[in-house]
This record gives sequence, structure tokens and C-alpha cells, in this order.
Amino acid sequence: MSPAAEAQEKPIRVGVAGFGLAGRIFHAAAIDAVPGLELAAIAQPSRTAAAAAYPRLRVVGSVEELLEDPSIRLIAVATPNRSHFSVARSCLLADRDVVVDKPFALNSGEAAELIRLARSRRRLLSVYQNRRWDGDYRTLCRLLHEGVLGRPVFFESRYDRFRPQPNLNRWRENGEPGGGILLDLGPHLIDQALKCFGLPDSLWADVRIEREGGRIDDAFDICLRYSQSGLLAWLRATVVALGPGPRFTIHGTRGSFVKGGMDPQEEFLRAGNLYAASPWGADPEERWGELTLDRDGKPERRRLPTEIGDYRGYYANVRDALLGRAALEVTPLQAWHTMRVLEMAEESSAQRRELPCAWGPTP
Repeated sequence: MSPAAEAQEKPIRVGVAGFGLAGRIFHAAAIDAVPGLELAAIAQPSRTAAAAAYPRLRVVGSVEELLEDPSIRLIAVATPNRSHFSVARSCLLADRDVVVDKPFALNSGEAAELIRLARSRRRLLSVYQNRRWDGDYRTLCRLLHEGVLGRPVFFESRYDRFRPQPNLNRWRENGEPGGGILLDLGPHLIDQALKCFGLPDSLWADVRIEREGGRIDDAFDICLRYSQSGLLAWLRATVVALGPGPRFTIHGTRGSFVKGGMDPQEEFLRAGNLYAASPWGADPEERWGELTLDRDGKPERRRLPTEIGDYRGYYANVRDALLGRAALEVTPLQAWHTMRVLEMAEESSAQRRELPCAWGPTP
């Protein structure tokens, strides 16, 4: 029997803890669309939205009820940020493999404890960095891998949105632990930068509130300095940008690449198009980036088709890692490094100065 056929005959049963935006469109939808995985149950306190979306599934009111089913091997933790650590810890202690939505935890100490626990229990642990499967990011990675741009000297990555009024009824914005844009969008931007360029030598950050009446950070700028290569990597996010800047800008010694617009997958998922579009993840031509290369002292410009993105690739890799067929792509240590950058960014912003990157002992 081929590995693909075996995976389809004996699917890995998966439970999703939480059914807000993350659980509904990012986790449950992807799990349900990946061969070899079976979306088996969802935990949601009210049960109503999950039952309406997946009437064929068992819907329970708590994580504890989810863990009562011994056939569920993998748990996707998509609860509010403040509970990521406690829920993931409970699942690991129940000898389940665990995917945690970003952020990994509220601090690197909690993340390190989860890593040690997963290692001691011999369980898979990963963080849902689906943005590695964005088409624009994969296009950028290909350019860097092929050396098309030469030595990178400047990189900028942005998430710009326009929500000028705080919604104080949402846990992300009402000031409770785990809220704020740094923990919401920062993990994606940082993970992508570290994956491309490695660990920086120092960083500077400004984490702030831009909206009147805001209770939690809603904008940040982080600059990662790579001393040996001379690269500066700027990571930025704001919710007060009616005219957003480019998603990616990178300048190298041989050329530049500038890409506007956002990867279309989240837009499709929010609209209820759960991996039904064909082709999935295709960027429209008007959003293709511009590649400018030096040709004998003259700039040569052309539009560069965006690679096809597909968030299902994250869970396909988790499946293959559980089956022993592939190495895990988003490792716990990578996620811990991202948590350390988030912590150092907060420290730099508070001190109003650039800080050397102090990684400390790795878990």
C-alpha cells in the first residue's frame, strides 16, 4: 500500500479547541481539507457556531471533554491568547500532539516549559505559522534562494490595516493579557524574517497606541540588525493605514523586489470559500510584484508572477511529521526564538534604545 493510500485509510483524528476566527477559518477549515487528517471534534463553550458549521461532528463544551476521546491524537489550540499555555499544557499532559495558534504563549518562559514538556512526553509540538505558506512570501523565499537580488541590504515587511476605532468589546483590544497587535501580527512578521535571514544581532522597536481611546498596542516598528551582512530588516504593522504600504520591499546589491497587496487566502476563507476556489491561493495579476534588476548599469523592470500559496501545506507537513515521513517545518525552537524577539521588542520600546539580542539558554 502506498503511503498516501495508507494515510487516507487511517486518518489522524484531530480536535480543535476554540471556534473563534482562528479556529473556524484557519484551523478547522484546513484540517478538514487535508487528506490523511480527520476533523473529529470541536470544543466551543457555546457549541452553537461549531455545530452549525460542522453538523456531522461531535461538538463539546470544553477542552476536558475533547480530551475524553482517546482516538483524538492531535489537538489544535485556537483559544484566546491568554489560555494558549494552559490549554496546550493540558493536552500534552494527556499525551496528545499539539499545534498552538500564534502566539506560542504569552512569554518565552511559558513557551520553554511547553517545549520541555513535549520533549519529555515524546509528543509533537508546533505553532501555526501558516503565513510561511503565503504566495508572496514563497515568492520572496525563491528570489533569496536563487540569489537573484544579490546580497540583501534592506528588507521591509508590513501588515497595514484600517480600523480607526478600537473595539473595546473584543479581547484583543480591551486591554486583557494576550491582546494587542504585537502579539497578533508580530509573530508572523518575525517568523518570516527569522526564517529568511536567521537570528539578528540587535534590534530596535517602537510599540505604541495610535488610536484615541485605545487600551492596547495597535502599531509597532521593529528593526532587526544583522551586523555581518549589513542587512536591516524592518517589520511594521498599524491599523491606521487607509493607504497601505507595500507588503514586501527588499533591496539587494543586484536588484530590488516590491510586492503590494495581501495574500488572497484569508480573504477567501473569511468569505466562506473554504478551499473550494480553483486554483486556490492564486494572486491576481494586478497584485504581482515588481522585480527590478541591474542590467549593465540600466534597470530592467518586470512583473513577477506570485507563487501559489496554500495554508493546507502547514497541516500536510504536520501529518507527514506525525507519520515519520518528513521533518517538522515549524519547530518549537523556532517559535521560541520568535517569542524572544517579541519580548526584546517590548523591552527596547520601553527603554527607547537599540538592544543587543540576548537569547539566553535555549530550552
